[in-house]
Amino acid sequence: MNDFSLFTLNCSRPYGEAIANYLNTKLSAHEEREFEDGEHKIRPLESVRGHHVFVVVSLFSDPHLSVNDKLCRLLMFTGALRDASAREITLALPYLAYARKDRRTQPRDPISIRYLASILEAVGTDRVMTMEVHNPAAFQNAFRCITEHLEALPLFIHHLTPALQDSNKITVVSPDTGGYKRAEKFRSALAEVTQKRIDSASVEKLRGGGKLMHGRLIGSVDDSTVLIIDDMIVSGSTLNHAAQTCKQNGAEKVIAIVTHGMFS
Repeated sequence: MNDFSLFTLNCSRPYGEAIANYLNTKLSAHEEREFEDGEHKIRPLESVRGHHVFVVVSLFSDPHLSVNDKLCRLLMFTGALRDASAREITLALPYLAYARKDRRTQPRDPISIRYLASILEAVGTDRVMTMEVHNPAAFQNAFRCITEHLEALPLFIHHLTPALQDSNKITVVSPDTGGYKRAEKFRSALAEVTQKRIDSASVEKLRGGGKLMHGRLIGSVDDSTVLIIDDMIVSGSTLNHAAQTCKQNGAEKVIAIVTHGMFS
């Protein structure tokens, strides 16, 4: 693996180290410097000439850096890698910022995922990997470079299967109708692995006048172990409403299954 380099930005170092340990390799060294005026400098400290370079960074805001700070550092670093003659650059972005804004809902709205794709490609990105984006089709269509969309579904099923052995009735619930396809895919795969009948339901989430309005339950969850599956938790209001609605409609137990915990 002499032509392989694995980097992670400081903001995602624990995650990058976990990947390196799993691959039985070491993270490549890099430098991140901050200046008094708020600018920064970032560069690899090892030769990447002719290498396939992987960069791991999750693009979400945390108490230390905003999502835009992380994105700017990633852009600068990717450009530096390209200038240092990296053969191929793959960005492994577990959480992809701006992916939720994939269409216009109001006149003159930005399509942010498309603009993000353009700037990542402009600095020399060859491939983008991410996990459980809000709309996989929109993600794939936004980029001209190669994309890889990873799913958490197999991990969830592996974790949940032993815990569901004693459940007589199981229902997979989407917290809104927009996530029904994700929920149905999960339900079908879980039913195949557990060899149990698993029902489905969803909760309405309507918008009007710029406000979010929750609606009724579509389907039945009476006496069920309910599995609510979603791609992310932001404020938690959607998930909380879905759980309350299921409880009010007779659910015996409610389990939330979510890939990205933003908790903003």
